Amino acid sequence: QVQLVESGGGLVQAGGSLRLSCAASGGTFSYHAVGWFRQAPGKERDFVAAMSYSGGNTYYADSVKGRFTISRDKAKTTVYLEMNSLKPEDTAVYYCAADVFGRGSNYHRDYEYWGQGTQVTVSS
Repeated sequence: QVQLVESGGGLVQAGGSLRLSCAASGGTFSYHAVGWFRQAPGKERDFVAAMSYSGGNTYYADSVKGRFTISRDKAKTTVYLEMNSLKPEDTAVYYCAADVFGRGSNYHRDYEYWGQGTQVTVSS
């Protein structure tokens, strides 16, 4: 089993930056693809970014492309989401996820393990 714990969320002003972290333990996480999703109250869970297990391929939603960056540390035990030029529309609970097939999908049902989420709030 893989356990994921997000951290780094908070309240920031529009135009500011945050870096989210996702710490993993158990299983064979280093061989998994990783993704970030977000969900605002009353809305569907939306894809944000993903990375294949090798780190050679990254994918971003059009709404965050050029502003957000997904990465992993050398040991592949922590996943990061660097968020710059934040907008109020980025306000949501952000979740990290792991896919045992290592594909880096933008479809949430392709991910088997999920963290509990961290709140990001961007003020006007």
